[in-house]
Amino acid sequence: MTAVDSPLDSVSAVDFGSDEAVMARYLKEGTARALAMDNRGPIRLDSDGNLDPAILESYWRHGFYIFENVIGAAERADLKRDVEDILERIPATKDAKIDKHGRPALGADLKGRSVRLVKPLSDPYGGTAANYGRHPVKMQEPDVPTGAPDYVFHVLLGSLQHSDACLRLYAHPELLAVAAAINGPDFTPFNEAIWVKQPRLGGSVAWHQDGWTHWDSPELDEGTHGVNFMVQLYGCDAANGLWVVPGSHRLGKLDVRTLRDESGTDRLPDAVPFICGPGDVAITNRQAVHGSFANTSENIRVTLNAGFHRRKSVLNVRSGGVHNEISTYDDAYIKDRSRLIMYGIDARRQRFPDETPYTYAPLADSADHYKWTAEAKADIRDYNLRDIGI
Repeated sequence: MTAVDSPLDSVSAVDFGSDEAVMARYLKEGTARALAMDNRGPIRLDSDGNLDPAILESYWRHGFYIFENVIGAAERADLKRDVEDILERIPATKDAKIDKHGRPALGADLKGRSVRLVKPLSDPYGGTAANYGRHPVKMQEPDVPTGAPDYVFHVLLGSLQHSDACLRLYAHPELLAVAAAINGPDFTPFNEAIWVKQPRLGGSVAWHQDGWTHWDSPELDEGTHGVNFMVQLYGCDAANGLWVVPGSHRLGKLDVRTLRDESGTDRLPDAVPFICGPGDVAITNRQAVHGSFANTSENIRVTLNAGFHRRKSVLNVRSGGVHNEISTYDDAYIKDRSRLIMYGIDARRQRFPDETPYTYAPLADSADHYKWTAEAKADIRDYNLRDIGI
């Protein structure tokens, strides 16, 4: 936990009262269910770079998979340094233009959505109309401990423009091979973010399914809305990690409010948590019901997130309004947004020259146009205004 600056030492422990034992049992039972599943292990690719069919079968059956020991120590150290720098530069409080050192705050001069702070242990979106009403049920909000700040870091959007290490991670060849196995070699970007769950303070994310388009399409299947990759910098557990309802990605649009009402609690009985070590990568289907509880534990979670879509799910679709401006995702739009993959590939080649770079098929013929330079860094400023959300 001490690897990242945190106000943990200045706040008291959270008191759940009589509910503490109930929550502890739920976390323990969820962990046991998660570890009993057949959806974890190393990334296994054949000599042609194709993902082991058994991994794909397990992912499509459960809606998520845990890849173990993917990110090595050297790369984690790079990421740790960048995350620590980001946390030093975030706004001093909500809507502030300066950081705690009096400098211009990270993202203060950008047009796109950037840093989001939330009240400690709060659920900022549950039960509201935000994000197309995707979060219909509010999560429990524990009492805020004594000494807590007014706001804590929650998420940084458009993270690739703020961290070279994150840009390099984005082009990890094995992870891009997994994206191609799930979405096809012409996969497209979605968005990227850094999520931080501070110990005893981190906010929750109410149960939801990610997609807001295509639910009534006759072509809807379990892969229509794409996949999210979540690199765990320090690991995660049942108390601070994401929870997923296995198999829910195959059931179309579900009524989360009914799921909550049937269980009588926000602790959905069939859900399981991500159990990950440092450098593990969890992938989850965006159609799966998922969410996370307020982090009342003493362990921090730092998740480096990137999502990818099928090209056919986004081509010529008009959407946006959550992660990006309302736009039509035509071929030129997709090509422009996909340049981040190419910049990432070259940035990674410069940092890890002994590694075989990934070949991104849609832009492979123009790879020489996407060199990671100071000019390229300026080019990706506010790139997340052109995210691809469906």
